[in-house]
Amino acid sequence: MLTLASLDCPGRIAHGFFTRKGGVSEGAFAALNCGYGSGDAADSVRENRRRAVERFGRAEEDLATPYQVHSALAVRVDHAWNAAARPQADGLVTDRPGLVLGILTADCVPVLLVDPDRPVIGAAHAGWKGARDGIVEATVAAMVALGARPERIRAGIGPAIRQQSYEVGPEFPAQFPAAADRFRPARRAGHFQFDLPGHVGALLARLGLGRVDDLGADTLADAENFFSFRRTTLAGGQAYGRLLSAIAIL
Repeated sequence: MLTLASLDCPGRIAHGFFTRKGGVSEGAFAALNCGYGSGDAADSVRENRRRAVERFGRAEEDLATPYQVHSALAVRVDHAWNAAARPQADGLVTDRPGLVLGILTADCVPVLLVDPDRPVIGAAHAGWKGARDGIVEATVAAMVALGARPERIRAGIGPAIRQQSYEVGPEFPAQFPAAADRFRPARRAGHFQFDLPGHVGALLARLGLGRVDDLGADTLADAENFFSFRRTTLAGGQAYGRLLSAIAIL
């Protein structure tokens, strides 16, 4: 499990960006696959999630992860739910102690947020569509609605596909008119390398947050530690695991 010092609030807030290590899943899902929608055995996923949230002193039933749809929808969480009852959303916020908010990724950008003074926490899944459409802004706005203040919010960006690994087509720059500096030419003519985590970090900074930090980990380049959708598909595979990023008020 990886952490960021900016999100540390000992005794009050716990967080972690989990790697693929330490679980029970096998094959393409080895080992800490936390995504029920991955095609992995449900019992294995449940055990992996239990092991992860145990690090926070909570039970698997306390972990709330949404049915992610690459949207700009952030929802308030008052209680956890089972896999069948997951709401369609890509951002979660709460001010309830004991709940663990979780986001699942395999190249997209996971963002964990906290206003430690309130306290209010948030978690966002920012793929390129969500980043374009406003999931970062929606998640921060939902935290503010619970009493957080932007200048007190600390944000952390977890493991994600990095610019050197993320080649995109010629249509991409036009979809991000305010992020021209986040594209550089790729080796293939007319293609680009996109700095999605850098773009997400810039969006967070523009909202006036107190602090924004980034782990800098590349999911595609580090197969030992991270699942990656693109690495899997480039190799001709289809099955891949999901990394968990989670945060909780203790």
